[in-house]
Amino acid sequence: MAAMAVARVLARTRQAPALWQMRWLPLLLIAVAAAEQQVPLVLWSSDRDLWGPAANTHEGHITSDMQLSSYLDPALELGPRNVLLFLQDKGCVAPLLGRPAGDGSVGTLSIEDFTAYGGVFGNKQDSAFSNLENALDLAPSSLVLPAVDWYAVSTLTTYLQEKLGASPLHVDLATLRELKLNASLPALLLIRLPYTSSSGLMAPREVLTGNDEVIGQVLSTLKSEDVPYTAALTAVRPSRVARDVAMVAGGLGRQLLQKQSVSAVVHPPVSYNDTAPRILFWAQNFSVAYKDHWEDLTSLTFGVQELNLTGSFWNDSFARLSLTYEQLFGTTVTFRFILANRFYPVSARHWFTMEHLEIHSNGSVAYFNASQVMGPSVYSFHCEYVSSLSKNGNLLVPRLQPSVWQMTLQDFQIQAFNVTGEQFSYASDCAGFFSPGIWMGLLTSLFMLFIFTYGLHMILSLKTMDRFDDHKGPTISLTQIV
Repeated sequence: MAAMAVARVLARTRQAPALWQMRWLPLLLIAVAAAEQQVPLVLWSSDRDLWGPAANTHEGHITSDMQLSSYLDPALELGPRNVLLFLQDKGCVAPLLGRPAGDGSVGTLSIEDFTAYGGVFGNKQDSAFSNLENALDLAPSSLVLPAVDWYAVSTLTTYLQEKLGASPLHVDLATLRELKLNASLPALLLIRLPYTSSSGLMAPREVLTGNDEVIGQVLSTLKSEDVPYTAALTAVRPSRVARDVAMVAGGLGRQLLQKQSVSAVVHPPVSYNDTAPRILFWAQNFSVAYKDHWEDLTSLTFGVQELNLTGSFWNDSFARLSLTYEQLFGTTVTFRFILANRFYPVSARHWFTMEHLEIHSNGSVAYFNASQVMGPSVYSFHCEYVSSLSKNGNLLVPRLQPSVWQMTLQDFQIQAFNVTGEQFSYASDCAGFFSPGIWMGLLTSLFMLFIFTYGLHMILSLKTMDRFDDHKGPTISLTQIV
């Protein structure tokens, strides 16, 4: 599974795609790795233009309480005053569906719920979230946040109560039908959706399907009364759900010998700001070696509040990200990523290039050329490995060889121009279009085509006899060649 998840809002199309076909699905898959610390949050409203198009969040982005409030404030100030909060909670489904939900353990919601039970392989009829998908498809405004900090979600009810100036009202379907909602008066309606992962009476898919029916019935009631609303779906606490073994065995088929992968640790990117975020830098692993002695700088770089960025600089055509580490290899070492932004008339657009990477230590400077780190200036750059090691692509080339310094950046991503917020733009990847597999296929196809062409040429070159026996003339004599 992976962390970082759904940060893209559903695109408006003539025929709305299914939940699993949305562009935010890769981020949804990434968010699973952090599911034990964060929970997903889905927002939608009957009003338009409450949220802009979902921005491209970097891998592993976790929405904090401050960022969540920046999403909610416009909706609460400009949108409908009737707010629905669907909360996965403990208890039973009985109030709305008349069915028990097992042992009543604390309810959860996980991104894995969507991937495991959302019909992600095109089987929409098997989806446990058909009503939710339909609501998101038809909503004029919607926003999906794959990983929201649990603390922010735990205080969501209190936050909505303060912003609306209305106490939360716990309702079921019968109560909702009796309410007379007024579009001008604020109302905070809390609908609990129990999810019991350890239930012995109901399978997780059945519980989630029942919760989805609750959502559909509530929205249908509001639609019949023509009541404007803003709705949110989240959970009381984060957790990872157990896969439905029968579904996995029947639908995926690769689980018998497949080893469960260990979730990678995800951290926020380094961000250099002056008046606004200017340079973003991220890597899954940042390791450097001096005289073959390796040090892992990942934990000293990402998610560190006191990271020394002294010497960093930015303008429209030049950027320098400077990272300084005290007592690294017994001295102070500074890494400087130098990037330039230029306009190329041939392509009629600006392109950025990493001019070089500098390593400053003990009064000396080591230079690494990195001209292959480039892309359109409106994009970020991503590569699985940016390294000085030949086995990892050798994108960093030392000017003086052999070099006492070595560096490897795994899952590297950087953006120094046209940064919007603390989020990477679409990535220009270093992977070439023609992979070794594609080349092998092309060469094999060309070889087979050559054999076919040669055989066809031989067949077309066959000639029939142009002389035959004439009973009125002399017989044809053929000279026998011994």
